[in-house]
Amino acid sequence: METQQILNDLEKRLPIKRFEHVIRVTETAKKLSNHFGVSVEKAELAALLHDVAKYMEPADMRKIIEENSEDSRLLSFHHVIWHAAAGAVIARDEFGIDDSDILNAIRYHTTGRAGMSKLEKIIYIADLIEPGRNFLGIEELRKTTEISIDRAMKSCIVHSIGYLVEKQATVFPDSFECYNEHVQKMNSQLRKET
Repeated sequence: METQQILNDLEKRLPIKRFEHVIRVTETAKKLSNHFGVSVEKAELAALLHDVAKYMEPADMRKIIEENSEDSRLLSFHHVIWHAAAGAVIARDEFGIDDSDILNAIRYHTTGRAGMSKLEKIIYIADLIEPGRNFLGIEELRKTTEISIDRAMKSCIVHSIGYLVEKQATVFPDSFECYNEHVQKMNSQLRKET
């Protein structure tokens, strides 16, 4: 499907502020993919479709998750994270995306997970640091992308989990696994440097 067709569809599905967010995430993802040597075309598709299901009714997202054997643990957590798994199914079924890396980038853009590909990390990071985001510490997160993708991912997952803990919200297990993996990776690198 052509980019313009996807944009036309998204304009119908999303409120204007969310559509603008998607455009900013897409531009950020394209820059990051160039910087980290990942296909710009894949990054663009994943970023464009990352929030395709964001404004669906929870009952409709639940149905998609259940009928498509997505991770059933999601249904025990707040429905705000369901749109990622539902979005991956919509990207596959309605937009004809069959690249598993793109689908996983959509699927895990809210929770992260252990073993993320570079593309998955780029979409996760781009969603958090796009230019429309404005919160305490955002500039530090943006600067980590100049160091390494793993450093940026670690900083972003630490921020995300910290935010959820501060709100006393539940944290999906994949996020903890992502956090643990990146902390261990950074600690291992530090030991090698000393």
